[in-house]
Amino acid sequence: MLMVRSMVVLCVLAAPLAAAAADTPRPEPVNIRRAAGAITIDGALDDAGWQGAAVMDRFYETSPGENAEPKVKTLAWVTYDQRYFYIALKCFDPEPRKIRAPYVERDNVIGTDDNVAIFLDTRNDRRSAVELRVNPRGIQADAVFSDANFNEDFSPDFFYDSAARITDEGWQAELRVPFATLRYPEKDTQEWGIRIWRNYPREFRYAFYSSPSPRGANCYVCHLAPLTGLVGLPTASNLLFVPYATAQHVAEAAPGDPLGEGDPEAQIGLDVKWTPSADTALDLTLNPDFSQVEGDVAQIAVNQRFALFFPEKRPFFLEGVDLFDTPIQAVYTRTLTAPRGGARLTGKIGRSSYTALLAQDEGGGLVVLPGPESSDFAPQDFRSWVGLSRIRTNLGTSFVGLVATGRAIEGGGHNAVVGPDFQWRGGKDRITGQLLLSQSRTPERPELAREWDGRTLSGHGLEIEWSHDTRGLGWEVDYRDFGDEFRNDQGFVPQVGYRAGAAGIGYNFWPEGLLRQVRPFFVAEYAMDREGDLLQRRLVPGVFFAGRRNLAVELAMNLERALTADRTLPRRYLSYFIQLDPSRHLPRISLQGAVGEEIDVENVRTGTGVSVSASATVRPDPHLTLELVSSLRRLDVEPETRADAERLFTAQVQRLKATCNLDARAFVRVIGQYVTTRRDPTLFLAGVPRRDAEFSGSALFSYRLNWQTALFVGYGDERALDERETLRRTQRSFFFKLSYAVQRGVGR
Repeated sequence: MLMVRSMVVLCVLAAPLAAAAADTPRPEPVNIRRAAGAITIDGALDDAGWQGAAVMDRFYETSPGENAEPKVKTLAWVTYDQRYFYIALKCFDPEPRKIRAPYVERDNVIGTDDNVAIFLDTRNDRRSAVELRVNPRGIQADAVFSDANFNEDFSPDFFYDSAARITDEGWQAELRVPFATLRYPEKDTQEWGIRIWRNYPREFRYAFYSSPSPRGANCYVCHLAPLTGLVGLPTASNLLFVPYATAQHVAEAAPGDPLGEGDPEAQIGLDVKWTPSADTALDLTLNPDFSQVEGDVAQIAVNQRFALFFPEKRPFFLEGVDLFDTPIQAVYTRTLTAPRGGARLTGKIGRSSYTALLAQDEGGGLVVLPGPESSDFAPQDFRSWVGLSRIRTNLGTSFVGLVATGRAIEGGGHNAVVGPDFQWRGGKDRITGQLLLSQSRTPERPELAREWDGRTLSGHGLEIEWSHDTRGLGWEVDYRDFGDEFRNDQGFVPQVGYRAGAAGIGYNFWPEGLLRQVRPFFVAEYAMDREGDLLQRRLVPGVFFAGRRNLAVELAMNLERALTADRTLPRRYLSYFIQLDPSRHLPRISLQGAVGEEIDVENVRTGTGVSVSASATVRPDPHLTLELVSSLRRLDVEPETRADAERLFTAQVQRLKATCNLDARAFVRVIGQYVTTRRDPTLFLAGVPRRDAEFSGSALFSYRLNWQTALFVGYGDERALDERETLRRTQRSFFFKLSYAVQRGVGR
């Protein structure tokens, strides 16, 4: 009955609210013209093709000011020809020596340094935008910006050329974007959306935009200016082949044993992308290589209740990535751990966008087993077929959608999930919701997990959120409801069997001087299990403020009670976050963590804990970047048999990443990471080792012509403690990869 009521709530809200959505007025249009001549991408801006190009010379300082006159001048030109879309930028600077222009890896063009970004809404649906960035060295970063949740996803990559140079007046850049890279409607006269952003980090981190942004706006893409005058663009069938070859040699051993010989392995594979039209893309992968996934930054997993989330970085999953971005993480593609092959179709029909993916997964890794108090894991020791799909229909600035996923396990067992979602926007309000229904039969593998005995499970998951934002006041309410038997093996839902509500309110002050934003806030949360018993209650008064040198500070007092095993335990602690961008040579430092009471999850009691994570980016030279991370977590408890508190555990992560970027295409990267945990076994109810420690080191050379034409050569070394508490090598690996992208387009 609850599932029926939830479905009715979603449908009743979505239809009339979407119909009531009002379009946000757009800035003045930019009328583009065809290039008068050829353009060479070299950063010089002296080609004949720029004569007569449309000029964008009105910029606004949106941070820290509010649509104020910018501190420095910025000019932009846009034009096009039969094959390419062109953008040129001239960023004036009275002190060019202060320009922050490091050599960095692709997609590491971030807010600590000078850069510009071009946002293009080529479908003109005001739902998402392609973001193309470039820094004063011509190094690229690209992303998809989703207006549904303001998410900026740098996982997707696009083909485009860029060049830049530093001058006596500042710096300037040119970009050339193939029309084959972009998706736009098949019609003779186009209207896109465009917006240019300049990041200018000095005493403040200044943001200059080519169109104004009111504070408290609940949309971003709606502020892109109309780009008119695009006529007769090519409608081409574009085909991209990316064959690759890899070779590796891995020698392994248990801690304390000598390394085995290992067997060299080599494989070849192919990724294919075919876009028969601007509205359709077909991706195929055969014997796929997912070595593009970087080594995950270690997270401290000691004394955690629920599974940790890691982002997706594999190219095959990234076409139309925003379509799988829903309120509940219904799709988490890293659950496909070792696909042998797959196909994906992504496209658009009228106001509706869709994507569907089918892949065979060889298994491996872990499956999350969710519960109301914590999550567990089981080995994914089986093959399966996985299908993922979503459709979303735009209704003005609002939308309704449907997601469906499934996994069929070889040898028996399955999981299927389906349900609608929606978002409505009106004025200062945004309402988002999703309902999922699941039906599962677990595999008959009780040796891997207790619940995997062939039982049948069915359940629901519901989330609804209402947010209201103005220049000063902002508030948000959220409700979640998950059944005990809800399972989403293709998503990331580590907690089920609960109902929870949350409400938060805050007010923005905009002072002048050292601080430019102050926001006191208050959050209240309450969660209970399906029987109505308390799972967690939390009250959080706090304050956030931002200011000079991109200073960001958040302090919050957390007053909490949480169910652990069969006991409700109190917890009071202070959480904190501090970030600062001091200078060119020290672009960023940050500190975050908590101090106060902490719950000992394994032994069911409250102790005193400290968690802290400090990081710093150091750049002694434009070519060399050092990234240092040091994390610590410790917990003291008072055992019944002792008078004073004793240290239960101390867990630490030390990580150093050194990258030498030889130029815009080549780099050498070295990473060293040490993870250790020390425990007092006498304070644990179950037996635990006194100490764990692991070291991982790697070295990588990379040369890229573009994001898929690349050469990688790498070495890895893994070590762990043996029974004599000596770090012994457990793995040594050598790695080689060569891939080459071939792109062909044939106009019609």
